[in-house]
Amino acid sequence: MSMLRFFGCLILTSLVLYSSACRSTPQGGEAASLDVLATTTIIADVVRQVGGEAIHVSALLPVGTDPHAFSPTPQDIARVVQADLIFTNGAGLEEFLSSMIESAGSAEKVVDLSNGIKLISSAEDEGHQAGDPHVWTDPNNVLIWVQTITTALKNADPSNSSLYEQNAQHYREELTNLDAWIVAQVAQSPPEERVIVSDHRFFSYFARRYGFQQVEAIIPSFSSLAEPSARDLAALEDFIRQHQVRAILVGTSANPALAQRISQDTGIRLVTIYTGSLSAAGGEADNYLDYMRFNVRAIMSSLK
Repeated sequence: MSMLRFFGCLILTSLVLYSSACRSTPQGGEAASLDVLATTTIIADVVRQVGGEAIHVSALLPVGTDPHAFSPTPQDIARVVQADLIFTNGAGLEEFLSSMIESAGSAEKVVDLSNGIKLISSAEDEGHQAGDPHVWTDPNNVLIWVQTITTALKNADPSNSSLYEQNAQHYREELTNLDAWIVAQVAQSPPEERVIVSDHRFFSYFARRYGFQQVEAIIPSFSSLAEPSARDLAALEDFIRQHQVRAILVGTSANPALAQRISQDTGIRLVTIYTGSLSAAGGEADNYLDYMRFNVRAIMSSLK
């Protein structure tokens, strides 16, 4: 065993002992609320809508972090060890997570929210063979999340089952209303004009649900970390000129350098959207419902 690995194991053991000591039952005999960890702020918000006051939920990735680019710290491993449940997007989004979970010995606590969702695949994207991980861009997929979350919380905390069911039903209604609102917004644009060009392939599920074409992307991959070739960028600029594309959607957590270069070359407008993270608390997209409304308004404005 290498010296580095030895010290890594020593640190992990210390974290496990520390977290176990911290998880004692509160005085008075009352059961502690569930300590829930979600990988992204988006997942954390949806879990919070179902769990309510019966759980304590936090996001592993800070606000504004690109899930494709996140690197965990030793403190993050401690949070994984301490959590009762860990909700993940799955489908290859959290590439950093598998070794982290293995090191923490926490595999049995992981709830993969992409289970039960039919993933969209692309033969051109070898980096994500499982399919497009951005399932939350369609609220109907988040309805599946809600069922998975509710089941997991009820199994972990049966005493609050009725609360979880009640919260889940209320949130399902909100998601259904959100879907209807998006349909109404999209209907204002003719189908032939519903074209999306973005910084990477992010909108597959949104496009399938609401009748858009996700025709091109600056990074022709489901991952924002992939690197386009000079030929890719030249082809995109030709496409923009030939098809009179009005705007490129650029995520707040993405590096805007390539988009800015294309904008300078072609004169195309850049429109900001939220991708893998909500906004900060109190911001314009600090929960999933507002996140989707903000993005839909941005998409519709990009068509004008």
